[in-house]
Amino acid sequence: MPLIYNLVIEEATPMPHAEHAERAAIAQLMARYTINGDRGDVKSLAACFAHDGVLEFPGARAEGPESIIEALTGNPRDPALSLVRHHLTSSLVQLDGPSSATGRTYFQVFSNTGLDHAGVYVDRFVRLSGGWYFSHRQVRIDWQSPDSLFRKFETRH
Repeated sequence: MPLIYNLVIEEATPMPHAEHAERAAIAQLMARYTINGDRGDVKSLAACFAHDGVLEFPGARAEGPESIIEALTGNPRDPALSLVRHHLTSSLVQLDGPSSATGRTYFQVFSNTGLDHAGVYVDRFVRLSGGWYFSHRQVRIDWQSPDSLFRKFETRH
C-alpha cells in the first residue's frame, strides 16, 4: 500500500536582509574559532570572545581572552597529534535581539587516528562595536574514540 502524506504548503516569509547579514556574521565567527583552533592560533581563537566571554569545556572554565589562552595552552599536547580538523555540522542560531543570540552547533573532530571525538557547542553571542563575539561557549563532548590523541574527556554518554 503506498504511503500518502498530507502536505500543507505555506508561503514562506523571506528573511530580512539585516537578519541574513547577522546570521552570516555569526557563522563567520564560528568558522574563525574553528579554523584558528585547528591551526594552533590560540590567540586568534581567544579574540573571538568578548572581553568577559567564557569558554567552558570538560575540566576547565576560563573567562576573558587571556584566561582562555592559558586554559588552552596549559596542558602538554600528545606529540603524535599532528592533524586536527573540527567540522561543524547542524547549527541552529536564534537571534534574541539586535545584540544577542543563542545557538547550538554539532561538531566532529578528526585527528591522525580518524574520528576522534564529537559533541555540541552551546553558545551565547553578543554584538559589540567590533561585530559578533562569544559571550559564552560551552563545549559538550558526547563521544570520544578509545584511540583519541587528546586527553580523556568526560563525555555525556
